[in-house]
Amino acid sequence: MPWTEVLAGGEPRLRPGAVVRIDSPGEDAEADALLRGPGDPARTAGSALWYRRLTEALERVRRAVERTPGAVVYGDTGEIAVMFDKTRCHARLAAAGVPVPPALPRPVTGYRDLRESMAEAGWRRVFVKPRHGSSAAGVIALQTGGDRIVATTSVAVTPDGLLNSLRVRRYTDERQVAAIVDALAPDGLHVEQWFPKMSFGGGPADLRVVVVAGRPTHAVVRMSRAPMTNLHLGGRRGDLAQVVAALGPRGWERALEVCAEAAACFPGSPCAGVDLMVGTGLRDFAVAEVNAFGDLLPGLTGFPGGGAEGLDTYAAQVRELARACAT
Repeated sequence: MPWTEVLAGGEPRLRPGAVVRIDSPGEDAEADALLRGPGDPARTAGSALWYRRLTEALERVRRAVERTPGAVVYGDTGEIAVMFDKTRCHARLAAAGVPVPPALPRPVTGYRDLRESMAEAGWRRVFVKPRHGSSAAGVIALQTGGDRIVATTSVAVTPDGLLNSLRVRRYTDERQVAAIVDALAPDGLHVEQWFPKMSFGGGPADLRVVVVAGRPTHAVVRMSRAPMTNLHLGGRRGDLAQVVAALGPRGWERALEVCAEAAACFPGSPCAGVDLMVGTGLRDFAVAEVNAFGDLLPGLTGFPGGGAEGLDTYAAQVRELARACAT
């Protein structure tokens, strides 16, 4: 069923006994217009409206499943909503004892408020994240020191406004940085202290770990020259075996434990993509994100010992769904 059909406002009609799997709206211009209103799909503005309309649509799907005899939904719609709210997601993880970077206790209202809050916390380096963003859209890696400021982000300042770009940029003019933060703030911002990540392949690196039915099954190393390691922003895949060897048996075991603990905060979600940061000393771990639709890893099969060897992320989920239906 296309997202456009659900987002148009009608109540979905399902077949009795239907198994519903909710997937990402993706990069569909028509769906984006229904979520954020008409305009350039690359614009940074509108994430709060996007979130509100997405959660309304998820609620319509939930009601449709509830009223359809024998229908089930593969994934809790309420948990999807939490995962797409960085502040609520961070709070849930922290409350469960999952290691996460410290975060400012409230959303900042603009650049001046951000700098004042950073000064109060004693932080010089932070990640500023749109509260309801995804795919690093609008994320700013901000470093300050004296009169010097460096903001690394995929946001492009254009004559038509702020647009998300596939090229990471660096801004050192404080007026430009302030304008970007002030433009993003009305949609809500979540600010975390910068977590120094391990260096691998000549730059920072982290892991995307897919957890299926509570068990980590797939992992990809994401390397980059920029603080954001997202593959669509110029990041590249690294050699997982090398990272596992560097961590050692106990370190790798702990890494998977943290990912399983993060996924366990969403017990109604059979699959979650956990973005795991490994500290520079290869001993500390912190969860950056938990992604409801984090299983898009083309060509990747399960890592050794994960229980999904030879299966991609989708085949692993289908196997678990079949097992659940059989019982």
